[in-house]
Amino acid sequence: MSQVNLLPPELRQRQVVRRTTSIVVAGGLGVLALVGIFYFFQLQRLSDAEDELRAQQARNAELQTQIAELQPFADLQADLEAKQGLVRSLFLNEVSWSSVLLDVSRVIPDASYLTNMTGQVTALTGTPPGGAVPETDSQLIGSISFQGVAKETETIATWLTRLEQVQGWVNAWVSSAQQDAPFSRIYSFSSGLDLTLSAATERGQGGAAP
Repeated sequence: MSQVNLLPPELRQRQVVRRTTSIVVAGGLGVLALVGIFYFFQLQRLSDAEDELRAQQARNAELQTQIAELQPFADLQADLEAKQGLVRSLFLNEVSWSSVLLDVSRVIPDASYLTNMTGQVTALTGTPPGGAVPETDSQLIGSISFQGVAKETETIATWLTRLEQVQGWVNAWVSSAQQDAPFSRIYSFSSGLDLTLSAATERGQGGAAP
């Protein structure tokens, strides 16, 4: 059986318009609801972010206060390090002359003796950065000169050989050797050597004081 719509065309068109309008309105309301929900969550996230920012700012202020309280100790530390650097510079290239005398007594041949000994340390022209000394055994820091008497030239040669056996003593030389009397085989001699950084004390080498 076929159905026949007896409603006038104008009424049917109005119904279609109403349905279409209802659908559009419902869709618009749905979109507005979604926008409202999205807006709500965005506001919540913004509020959380602002809370975190305020908490971080409070933490930063607390840290700044602690830094300000500790600053005097940092100033004291810097002052201490500066004074330690000054002390190190004062003792750079320091040589223990008592140890030098002991070493001389150990190496001098029995058939000889010294009449004079003079030692000097080269004055520093500047302090290395941080008060440190270059770590090189070839750095010359001073010298020692000797005058003495020896029996026969072989004794003087032995003396020179033994001098360079001491740590930090290098370039041993003899500048003169004169026989006291003809055929006496007794010689008055002058000699010397250079001192390297290894001859310095521990603090003279830039380390801690013994």
